[in-house]
Amino acid sequence: MSRPGRDDSPDRLYTLTGGRAHSAPDSPFDLVTLVIAESAPTPGMQSEHARILQITQRPTPLVELAAKMKLPVSITKILLSDLLAAGHVRARHPNKAAVIDPDVLEQVLLGLRNL
Repeated sequence: MSRPGRDDSPDRLYTLTGGRAHSAPDSPFDLVTLVIAESAPTPGMQSEHARILQITQRPTPLVELAAKMKLPVSITKILLSDLLAAGHVRARHPNKAAVIDPDVLEQVLLGLRNL
């Protein structure tokens, strides 16, 4: 059974990223980062970049984008870094749940134990 992105030719992946193996250390992308297209694909754009812009018309988590592209997450991060630098995409983290007071959690736990 083949796994998406795992059986790709290393030469193809090398070509896609221009020889880069890692995204920049200050990259804002992690697995749950939501990616949103800021523009439409342009003529002459790398086909993978154009596909990313099509997929991310709606906010899409990086991990889901990598799965749809059938590419490793590391390669997808590099492609997204290129698009972010060019202003074609925006990255944002999902809203974090409101921080809950530990005392409230303890009261809920006690209440559940008393049931």
